[in-house]
Amino acid sequence: MDSSKPAKAVKDVVEAAAEKVAGVLTPDVPGAPGSAPPTVEEPTTPHDPLPPKAEQGAPETRTPTGAKTGAPTTANGQQGAFLTTSQGARLRDTDHSLKAGPRGPILLQDHHFREKITHFDHERIPERVVHARGAGAHGLFTAYGTAEKVTKAGFLKKGRETEVFVRFSTVLGSRGSADTVRDTRGFATKFYTDEGTFDLVANNMPVFFIQDAIKFPDIIHAAKPHPDREIPQAQSAHDTFWDFVSLHTEAQHHTMWNMSDRGIPRSYRTMEGFGVHTFRLVNAAGETVLVKFHWKPKLGVHSLTWEEAQLLGGIDPDFHRRDLYDAIEAGAYPEWELGIQVFPDTPEETFAGIDLLDPTKIVPEELAPVQPIGRLTLNRTPTNFFAETEQVAFHLGHLPPGIDVTNDPLLQGRLFSYVDTQLTRLGGPNFSQIPINRPHAPVNDMLRDGFHQHAVHAGVAPYRPNSLDGGNPFPAGDDENAFVDVPVTVAEAPKVRANPVSFDDHYSQVRLFWLSMSPVEKEHIIRAYTFELGKCYHQAIKERQLQSLANIDPVLCAEIATGLGLPAPQPTVPLADVPPSPALSQVGREWPSDGRMVGIVVDPDADLDGVGQVRRAVFAAGMVPLLIAPHGGLVGDLPVQRTFATGRSVEFDVLLLAGASAPAPDAIPAREATAGAADSAAVDPRVLLMVEECWRHAKAIGAWGGGVTVLERAGVAGTPGVVTGDSGAEVFTAVQRLLAAHRVWERFPASVA
Repeated sequence: MDSSKPAKAVKDVVEAAAEKVAGVLTPDVPGAPGSAPPTVEEPTTPHDPLPPKAEQGAPETRTPTGAKTGAPTTANGQQGAFLTTSQGARLRDTDHSLKAGPRGPILLQDHHFREKITHFDHERIPERVVHARGAGAHGLFTAYGTAEKVTKAGFLKKGRETEVFVRFSTVLGSRGSADTVRDTRGFATKFYTDEGTFDLVANNMPVFFIQDAIKFPDIIHAAKPHPDREIPQAQSAHDTFWDFVSLHTEAQHHTMWNMSDRGIPRSYRTMEGFGVHTFRLVNAAGETVLVKFHWKPKLGVHSLTWEEAQLLGGIDPDFHRRDLYDAIEAGAYPEWELGIQVFPDTPEETFAGIDLLDPTKIVPEELAPVQPIGRLTLNRTPTNFFAETEQVAFHLGHLPPGIDVTNDPLLQGRLFSYVDTQLTRLGGPNFSQIPINRPHAPVNDMLRDGFHQHAVHAGVAPYRPNSLDGGNPFPAGDDENAFVDVPVTVAEAPKVRANPVSFDDHYSQVRLFWLSMSPVEKEHIIRAYTFELGKCYHQAIKERQLQSLANIDPVLCAEIATGLGLPAPQPTVPLADVPPSPALSQVGREWPSDGRMVGIVVDPDADLDGVGQVRRAVFAAGMVPLLIAPHGGLVGDLPVQRTFATGRSVEFDVLLLAGASAPAPDAIPAREATAGAADSAAVDPRVLLMVEECWRHAKAIGAWGGGVTVLERAGVAGTPGVVTGDSGAEVFTAVQRLLAAHRVWERFPASVA
């Protein structure tokens, strides 16, 4: 390319690309993300930035004092064909941080990594760049004592109770986005231990999209809304996300988890948490092991159906937040067990052939069982959402004695980024003095002044050593339980931007996840991929992602290709021969029903005595009954929580029908679309809609008395998971047994094995 004629070069590139797609794309169809279509293969021929699309404009170029410069509006955009630093130095690699050998720690001298991460950390003001949409709660962690052999961390000693604050979150959306989008969820726990704060910054998926932190800005830029239109919000069903993950095949494992039911959890209370990285524990004797952290919910791992998630986005975008806070208020305290997978701390840092430093890999629980070490109970909601949930600041480097990090290159980068991002978000270096972030241990850190300094430091000598303050503060020794960075040997190696060879396997564990799913879960994964890729504009991106799916499983690829109307490609790598891991499936076990929401449809002519008995039985079982009636107030002497106008099926885990309510006075289509057709005279059409939705969403349904008529009218009587009986107590007992499995999946036989 003639660098002296950049405008002509760009014009040539655009015209050549346009010629290739002439007659393929309809010019008047809006929505193309860029001004030229992508190719299936990664572009490698350098050229200047593409011009804006025809409908795009930019501010006129003027000086700070308003004078015209005469320069084109594109002069304020990026320039040149090559990637550079902010100072214009060309870069040969932006995918690997500079390390002390392929397996060594990241070097502080990596100026490109620091510039890239620092700029990324300060892109958003004032909300978090990622995890902006969150909900927090206070609680208590009680240790079992089972970890005392492997760590000297005091908060894990038997019977020790530690105050905690937990923040759950989505990743991609802004603070105003919905809770129930398909996304990874954050599960960050701040342990206020008496030896210093410990932050376990986890996700509800055990793997991540990338292997090196230097790529974190890239994956987030790709997944966030397109920068020209700021859409789509809080979702991955768009071109830039799938462009990235199909070009970075290391992302396929996390993407598969995201496309599974794990991407749309039923609630925070039914969500697993994973520390993702491998950590190092050290005991009182100085012995070390490697571990992965797991949060296991007491209620089991359950998810929404895709239709439920979509309905909730409009009906109640705060569904997960509301569920968390309502459960705590009702006394159905959410609980999780903290567990660890333990591995020998060998020089290779591998287990069963799995590289423990690769954050895109798991160790199946069948190979390394999760050993419970304590219980977390959330029992208090925030007093002030901003002061607590919004201002809480987590950092993976907040570690007590007995817990240390490893050389996982994603973890290493996070150790820098989490402190750095608070400088802009929370207004300076003293964010640890905000009440929600204050440690529950004495602090004497010699850090002074700065924005928002709340402490009033005494003394005149904030340095070491000193004599003017009598030598205070003094360094702590082993007898005072000082934090020790485990003296791990770093192998002699050249400085390189590279990953170890063991990081190159991008498909075997994705196949393991797919093979571990039940048939119904496989159906959901197929539907999710088909929907997400179907929302992409460019065929090339769909074809490229189908190639990755072919390398995972031919059936998976063929089913999605059929849905997209594209041919299924052949694998380009041998299919991995891996045994399934039953622990990865959400289906096939039974769980407590604590805190579940039970909708009970009543009307003045229903069996109100039976409803009262059922209501008391629901409370006694640790669940929450919600009475749904034609109007608010009371039905008999029973309080109504929802009306036919305000209740919707997605709020309930199970639906009980105590009567066949005739249409209420407000059941007219002119007033409410869900009121249905005018000939729905026998039963209020909104009740029929609730029954039909619960049935489609594989929920248990029960009825007695007049309620049986509703089941017959809806055409669901006698189908799997639909229970009738002579009394409310009899029906509730049967439904409670069904609820242990969460859903009645046998209602819908799967088409894939």
